[in-house]
Parts: sequence; C-alpha cells; structure tokens
Amino acid sequence: MKKFRLFLALLSLMVAPAAVLRAAETPAKQAITHEDVWLMKRLGTPVPSPDGQWVVYTVTDPAYDEKESATDLWLKSLADDTPARRITFSKPAEGGAAWSPDSRRLAFTAKRDGDEVAQVYVLDLVAGGEAERITSLSTGAGAPKWSPDGGKLLFTSSVYPGAADDEANKKAAKAAKDRKYNARAYEEFPPRFWMKWRDEKRTHLFVQEAKAGAVARDLLAGTKLAATPGFGGSLGTSGENLDAEWAPDGAAIVFTAVLNRHDSAFANVNTQIFSVPAAGGEPQRLTNDKRSYGSLQFSPDGKTLLCAYSAEEPGKVYDLSRLASFPWPLQGEAKILTASLDRAVSRFATPEGSDRIYFTYEHAGLEKLYSVSYAGNDVRDEPSPATGTISGISAGGRALTGLWEATTAPQEVYSFHGAPKRLTAINAEKAATIDWLPIEHFWFKSAKGRDIHSMLVKPAGFDPATKYPLFTVIHGGAASMWRDAFVLRWNYDLLARPGYVVLLTDYTGSTGYGEEFSRAIQFDPLKTPGDEVNQAVDEAVKRYGFIDGTRLAAGGASYGGHLANWLQATTTRYRAIVSHAGEADLIMQWGTSDSVFGREVNAGGPIWGDSPVWREQSPALQAGNHAKGTGFKTPILITVGELDYRVPVNNAYMWFTLNQRLQVPSKLIVFPEAGHWILRGEDSRYFYGEVHAWLAKYLK
Repeated sequence: MKKFRLFLALLSLMVAPAAVLRAAETPAKQAITHEDVWLMKRLGTPVPSPDGQWVVYTVTDPAYDEKESATDLWLKSLADDTPARRITFSKPAEGGAAWSPDSRRLAFTAKRDGDEVAQVYVLDLVAGGEAERITSLSTGAGAPKWSPDGGKLLFTSSVYPGAADDEANKKAAKAAKDRKYNARAYEEFPPRFWMKWRDEKRTHLFVQEAKAGAVARDLLAGTKLAATPGFGGSLGTSGENLDAEWAPDGAAIVFTAVLNRHDSAFANVNTQIFSVPAAGGEPQRLTNDKRSYGSLQFSPDGKTLLCAYSAEEPGKVYDLSRLASFPWPLQGEAKILTASLDRAVSRFATPEGSDRIYFTYEHAGLEKLYSVSYAGNDVRDEPSPATGTISGISAGGRALTGLWEATTAPQEVYSFHGAPKRLTAINAEKAATIDWLPIEHFWFKSAKGRDIHSMLVKPAGFDPATKYPLFTVIHGGAASMWRDAFVLRWNYDLLARPGYVVLLTDYTGSTGYGEEFSRAIQFDPLKTPGDEVNQAVDEAVKRYGFIDGTRLAAGGASYGGHLANWLQATTTRYRAIVSHAGEADLIMQWGTSDSVFGREVNAGGPIWGDSPVWREQSPALQAGNHAKGTGFKTPILITVGELDYRVPVNNAYMWFTLNQRLQVPSKLIVFPEAGHWILRGEDSRYFYGEVHAWLAKYLK
C-alpha cells in the first residue's frame, strides 16, 4: 500500500506541470468590474487609405485621471496579416485622421506642446519622421480633408462674427478676455445646447495649402450667407459642425448648413446643401426645400453626390434618415435610394470598383451590413457577424472597414470586403478573462398588439436553478434602441454583476422597428412606453423560471429617466427605482430644455393650448396616486449632472422635493462637473457603486 501511495505521489508530480500549463493557457474567468469597463480600450472609426492597402484608426488608452488618458493613431496593413503598429506617441489626443490622395500622408488634429488649441498636423508615412504642424490659427482647426490633387487642406474653425482674418480673431478674443463684466446675452434660441452655453463664435470653412506657414483662407468671412440671421452648422454634443466635402474637380467646397436656426423655438430647422468656390466667393444654395440633408459623400467616379436625407414631414415627431443621391453637378430633386426600406440608414460607404453603396441600419438590437445600387430600392443583405453591432464603416479604394462589437466582445477593427475579417485583437485578451454570457433576445405581443423586442442579460456565474432579482433598464431617446454592444455608461454586465438579471426593452418610440413604430409615441410620450416596460417584465417573469417576480427594480437615464419617474408615479410593483437625468414635469422640461418645438409637436400643441398630454402624462402631476396607493411608494435614487442642459438639473431637484414631501425614501446625487452623461472615471465608479448599493438595499 505504501508503494502504491508513493507511486501516486510521483505520478502527481509528473502530471502537475502539464496541468499548470493547461491552466495557464485557459485564463481564469471573473465577474466584470468597473475597472474592466472603464479601462477597456476605445477605438475610433477606421479609415482605409485611397489605395486600399492600409487602415488607420485611433486607440484610446483610458485612465481614471483624464490627464493620464492617451489617444494615438495606429496603422494596419490590409494586404497581409502584419500586426498593427502605433504611429503617434504624444500625450495629447489625436483625431480626425484623413489620407492624402496618394496614400502617403496623414492629416490629423492634435493639441501638442505649445498649442493653445488643436491644430492640423501632417505625417509623411513614407519619409518617416515627426508630424509637421500645418495650421497655426488662434481659433484652432478641425475635421481636415485633402483636396483631390493633394495640394490643399479643407478644415473648420470657430471664429468671431465679422472677423476677416486671424488677426481680427485675436483682437476679438482679447477684447472678450479684457471685459470687466461677466455676462451672456442672447437674442435667438437656443442659448445653450446639451452641455455648453453657446458663445458668439460660429463655425466657418477654411482652405490652406498643405504646408506649414501657408495662409489659411476663411471661405465664409464677409459673405452674405454667413451674415444671414439664422445661418449656422448643425448642433451636436460637441458643438456646431459644418459637414463639408471637396467637389470632385477641387474647384469648390460642398457643405450643409441651416438658415433658420433663429426659428428653432417654433419651427423645424432644415439643413440644406450649399457650395462655395475653393478660391473664395459668395456661396451658392444648391437645395431649396423643407428637407434636411447631411453626411455628404461623392461616388468614386465623381458623378454622384450621396447624402443622408430626412423628409422633415410637418406635424410628425420622427423621420427616417434615408440614403439619397443627386447627379453632380447638382440638379433636380434627390433620388431616395432606400425609399422602400423602413429603417434609418446609420452610415454609408462607397468602395471603388463596386456598383453598390454599403450601409448599416438598426434592427432589433443588431446593426448589420447592407447595400443598395446607385439606381436604388434594391437593398440586399451583405455578409455580417450573426450578432452584435457594426459601426463606423468607411471605404478607401476597394477596401471597406468598420468596427464590430457585441455585449461580450468590445470593439475591434474589421474588414468587410467579402466575408467579415477581424483585423485587430486590442481588447480580445481582456475580454477572454471576463465571465459573461451572450445576450438573449425575445419578442412578445403588447396589450396594443405591437411586437415588442427585448434582450436579457444574465449575471456572472449564472445558475438556471437559482432565483434572481430582475432589474429592467430603460434606454433614452426615445428615438434610440438597445444594442448588442459593449456599453460604457450603463454596462449591462456590470449592472448584473451583484446577481441580477437585466432586462432591456425597446418600447414604442424606439428606433430599429420602422418609422411608424417610432412615431407612435406622439401624443402618448410616457404612458404606453411605460406600460410596455411593465408588460416586458411580466413576460420575462413568465418565460424565465430563474427570475424572481417578487424582487423587481427599474431604472434609466434621459428619456429612460423620464420613464423611470413615470413608473414611480404610476405603479408600486418595483422595490427600487434609479432615475438619471429624468424629467419631473413636461411643462418645466419644455421651458428649460434646449429643445422646444419638437416637444410641442409630440404633445399635440403648445403648453397654453388644449392638449391634455401636458397634464395627463406629466410625472409630477400624478402625485395624487400616492394617497391612492397606486404610485409614489417606491424608493428612488435620483442622479443628475449639474451641467446638463438637455434635461436641466431643476428636474432632479423637483423630483427629489416631491419624494421628500410625500415621505418616500429617496436619495439625490448631483455631479457638479457632469453634463447629460457621467463621463469622468471616478464619477462613473461612484455612480455604479451607488446604483448597486441602492438596489442591494431593497432587493436582498
């Protein structure tokens, strides 16, 4: 017996190294942490070179201290499997990469040593060496684009009204700095947008020879167009933008702009197409209608101008973004290439040598690749991964690249020229260590007979024999959709980590299900969407035996926060609610937000009119449900960014006051440096910790 035990001991010593080796080859899985989410590398849109041989993209290496974060350019061969290489190494972030027509040089923007604002730099990939700063405007430069002959650069800069050149801008900036008073003055709407107060500067287009020291020409300075009341670029989360492209012959710049910005408090703002000579001169208006156009792009042969098209139908709250074209030079009306497709086109690209235009659109949690011919209305499926989300597609030569991600697979760069091929493995190793499961899809028929799509996320270490609390998380928008994607701000798996099943429902008003489904929210902004969230919970409890129907929670942000407040006001089925950037009162939100007219259209008229929506679907005005026992019983965590101008902070103050007045357990957290989203790393970590603590307090 002793000899046998000795034999077993020796055998264990012999096999141990192999077992250790196998363990090393298979990384241990662990539940996702906030560090995993926040520090996962983030990728920018990959841009293929004009010869189709290379693709450049940005990689952000995030940090909790924003000053320690870095964003650099990386280069990957499309001709072979040579590993990608990093081509910039400076601490400040690079962005806006654009290839020269000969595929030799890269223009990009950065705020490097000595720069007070971002400037355009050019890196010669053949000659090597350091990138050279090309622009030196006091107002900075962004969004560079090469002229067809490679001799000039088009870019944007925000300038002071009436400033003819950079010296005038410097004088205006000094005068503003030397003012002894501190005030903002406005005579047109909106005075603020998303997270910024609008200042007096406006975005203009500039052209400069692609060499250092050359003088940049402001193409809009002194023009009648720029002096027109209401003129400007489209407004986005990062400010004002003029979408512009070189005409195929390099003689003009084609761009989109609005002329009725000053009407935005009482009318739709329409984005039209213009052109301006590259050598300077008065811009010419190319479209003259009530539609909106954007995302300008020329076909490889230069004979067609492609664009996104929105009909801006009067009296409607949502219009599909369709793919459209004009013959070039522009004449006649737009041809709608996706008129027969009941989905909004997200992004499109035009590879050389193809008679088709490639694009993506949302559908039921996924975003895949499709194409349509230049003749139009023959949309077909293109090879795509079966799950997840494709984004950022772009063409260069015959190459077609983009990003792909899924809930359990953070972004990587892919080639979509033929079968999808992964080109990078930037996050793959980290993702392999996380214990997570693919998202699960299901549909049900709502009480109003609509087909409603939901997705289910299970926690780490999931055991179907265990009963889990359910946390239903509500997306914002409402014109948005839950995606099978790796999400930063409401990461599904991180929310599920303590042992919750997370439910994601695309209620009425969501995108990805057709124009009428999105429009059906009109005159019914909260009630039906809220009912469908509740019905999705009922369906999930009935369908999945591992969900504990007695332990339910709900939460959301932005429009999802509006619905979270509505649920607290109208039902007592949930044990806890989380509301971030949620509106308290429809009328107050109308009067203090950066968006007005669309809210009137959605409610059926102005606040002084006879539409009952303003009162019947205002969350705060349902407070009488407290005494009835049908609402305002559920403990609520209320969070808000103090710099949020889309859903201003007064909504959170009012909602907290109302809950305190009704003696409902409630907690208010204000993030002084946050806007509509919580974008600072430590703020985000604290937010997730508070959400988990609040849910644990009531779902144990």
